[in-house]
Amino acid sequence: MLLCLTSNHQNASFALLEKLSIGAPAAATSLVEGSAFVNGAVVLATCNRFEAYLDIDEPLTGATAVALESTLEALSAGSGVTIGDLRDSITVLTGDDVPGHLFSVTSGLESVVIGEDEISGQVRRALDAARSNGTTSSNLEKLFQTAAHTSKNVRNTTELGGASRSLVRLALELASSRVTDWSQTRVLLVGTGQYAATTLAALRDRGASDIRVFSPSGRAARFATKYTLRAETNLAGAIATSDVVITCTASLAIAPADFTNDNRRLVIDLGLPRNVDPAVASVAGVEMLDLEIIGRHAPIEALTATADARAMVGTAATAFLTASSVEPAIVALRSHVFDLLDAEIERAKGNPEIESALRHLAGVILHGPSVRARELASAGDAQSFIDGLDALFGIRAASHAAEEDIANAS
Repeated sequence: MLLCLTSNHQNASFALLEKLSIGAPAAATSLVEGSAFVNGAVVLATCNRFEAYLDIDEPLTGATAVALESTLEALSAGSGVTIGDLRDSITVLTGDDVPGHLFSVTSGLESVVIGEDEISGQVRRALDAARSNGTTSSNLEKLFQTAAHTSKNVRNTTELGGASRSLVRLALELASSRVTDWSQTRVLLVGTGQYAATTLAALRDRGASDIRVFSPSGRAARFATKYTLRAETNLAGAIATSDVVITCTASLAIAPADFTNDNRRLVIDLGLPRNVDPAVASVAGVEMLDLEIIGRHAPIEALTATADARAMVGTAATAFLTASSVEPAIVALRSHVFDLLDAEIERAKGNPEIESALRHLAGVILHGPSVRARELASAGDAQSFIDGLDALFGIRAASHAAEEDIANAS
């Protein structure tokens, strides 16, 4: 069964999301390795949400409650947020509610800025990280791959596609009320990751050309060469000669001491955790925008997704669920046929040609019913296939049989 714990801009403060983003992602490994029934975990951490997707064994009496408690404990240990605060700021989704939520998130329908461009890449990187850490499962792989496919379809076929919506662009829109002419503005970009590249593109779209880059990790020179910028090696000196400072890095904390003059400048902190000490806002001449302020100014028209996009997400979620419902029946049929096959092979010991021919025949026999099962599932009629297996062969899918056993026991 799928389980999702989501803490986002709708149910949690940016301060809590900041804490979760620092330490909690490492919880995925401990969840999988420390549990007998958590098969996989993928953690998604962005600037406005933190989510843990779990694949747990089912049906296990109380498994969901135990998995939830274990996850809260792991998240609390990793982030320093109390379990009580986590309970107050996390929404729990189970089973059939999970695919639609992830598909909606990946398509940008749950973001601060509806239809934002960056979220699909962040979801993809969350899956890549889980693969590297060995915490994915076949169910989570299918779920996240379908989410990516759905997001691509939404971008390509609805009004959300090509709108270039993002927190970066919203931040620059807000900054434009303070910036007279971007082409004459000296910009310092702090960070060299994917978000920095997105920010650079948005700046150039607005006409900014005097852009320099600083990296606390020493990667500024390589980034500057790739994007034709000037690299800076001294942060305080670079700030002193900038009109706008935009930060989007992993952990750097710019402090009031980094401002060596009281020139008028705008500081935009796009980092989570924060890249800029809040005390910088009190430095003479400095005006600051951070994620919390930017989020409060999301335009009203962007808060409602197009009907077409939501309908597409709903259709994709329904198709995913119906396809999943028939898989146990297909597995049961394959097990039945291969059990018969093994018995026949045992009778033909020592004859590799007969064994090869039987295995080929079994594959041919199974192909047609498997295709038909998925066709019925896509049409919303998976139960016909499940009932047919039971009527013809006395085969019951594992999940179906377990449900009957539970019902009989109660």
